[in-house]
Amino acid sequence: MSKDIGIDLGTASVLVFVKGKGIVLNEPSVVALDKNTGKLLKVGAEAQAMLGRTPGNIIAIRPLREGVISDYDMTERMLREFIHKVTSVSLFKPRVIICIPSGITEVEERAVIDAGIQAGARKVYLIEEPVAAAIGAGIDIAKPDGHMVVDIGGGTADIAVISLGGVVESASIKIAGDQLNEAVVKYMRRKHNLLVGERTAEEMKKQIGCVFPKEEEATMDVKGRCLLTGLPKVVTVSSTEMMDAFEEPVERIMEAIHSVLERTPPELVADVSTNGIVMTGGGSLVDGFDKLVTARTGIYTVIAEDAISCVALGTGKSLETLSNMQDGTVNLSRRRQMN
Repeated sequence: MSKDIGIDLGTASVLVFVKGKGIVLNEPSVVALDKNTGKLLKVGAEAQAMLGRTPGNIIAIRPLREGVISDYDMTERMLREFIHKVTSVSLFKPRVIICIPSGITEVEERAVIDAGIQAGARKVYLIEEPVAAAIGAGIDIAKPDGHMVVDIGGGTADIAVISLGGVVESASIKIAGDQLNEAVVKYMRRKHNLLVGERTAEEMKKQIGCVFPKEEEATMDVKGRCLLTGLPKVVTVSSTEMMDAFEEPVERIMEAIHSVLERTPPELVADVSTNGIVMTGGGSLVDGFDKLVTARTGIYTVIAEDAISCVALGTGKSLETLSNMQDGTVNLSRRRQMN
């Protein structure tokens, strides 16, 4: 019997959940290929190590941008590699649930489904990220009780109020981990005349990044290229500076949280203020995000345990209900006859 698979197809990383085994794969969504022959060289972690370091004939691509497929062909090849990695050679094609941002259009949905089918799935189901994140964080979403989930990934931040197994109000903005990195690159350029790469920015975000004043300031030595001399230079950056750098994207995320709360029916807002807000996704791990949301909304906010794999875990748990996939989950394989 073939295994059912749940895939969290993220801008920054792809997590694969296999029924009965849990999360078996967690790799960056990066593909490296030879430009001259079009041959796929590496996928995942090995390809990520090549970002920004490749000779002319090799290019490292991130086929997903801002939560949606920007390079269809590469996404399909990447998915095929990952599905191949986790399924042993079997005659049966697996059924696959793929996670999508809540603001995705029908055309983008279609692209995800086609990529899944081309990559070797028998049927593809889609589940919205905040719903999967809520299930993964251990919330019982089937009850008539409002819960708010803020899922900050690499390319999109999805905010949703969930009740009775579906999304009541949601917002999906294309501001998340990647935009925080970009903000750091811009800040270093403006403030220190220093050019740093995406990977350095990511390191800074993880080590000293914060969005709420820290009790103890942290610093880090950052290497980059001085824009005035064109030579390598080292600058010491503090966590307070990182807070300034993050200000704009973080404000946009806070506005989105506010607007979802404003549109939510009063009964559910009351539930949310009792139940608190749950944050998931890698972006929520930036120091102090939960404190900032608590301070701005007055609603107690927690970061889910194992925030990075919440969406994949939720996708995995929803595999159990595949046979009776409830409404609110797009089951597009019913819309057209599978040949």
